[in-house]
Amino acid sequence: MDFRIVALPAAPFAPLFGLPEAMLAARGVRRVIADRQPGFPCRVSLSDAAPGESLLLLNYEHLPSPGPYRSSHAIYVREQAVECVPGVNEIPAVLATRLLSVRAFDAAGMMVDAEVSAGADVAPLLGRYLDDARVALVHLHNARPGCYAAQAVRA
Repeated sequence: MDFRIVALPAAPFAPLFGLPEAMLAARGVRRVIADRQPGFPCRVSLSDAAPGESLLLLNYEHLPSPGPYRSSHAIYVREQAVECVPGVNEIPAVLATRLLSVRAFDAAGMMVDAEVSAGADVAPLLGRYLDDARVALVHLHNARPGCYAAQAVRA
């Protein structure tokens, strides 16, 4: 089954861009400066920030379903991020270079299956999960820190 990786949209984060530190802190958000590459993967641009680039570190609810798998975690968003739209069956480098936890969910937000995969080898797994009629969406997480990376949907 063909798939498409879906980045987070920039619009929900745009009101935070450029806010002073105190206003960010009041919202539980921190501004950080990338000091290496890779290491600061933006969930909007689906790319690693360059050293010296400003990002926001914030909590994001990536699975808002009311069930037991409801989940949120810390993510990075580059302050000048432009939303990435990968092609069909394309794995962006920010995912291809990492170990991924791949989690398939049904329409009710219940986990159907899960696996760990090298990002460079994840395409067949995504195709297999999305070929399963029970699967509504697939989440990709950076396996070591556990943070949400992107979503895969049927193309």
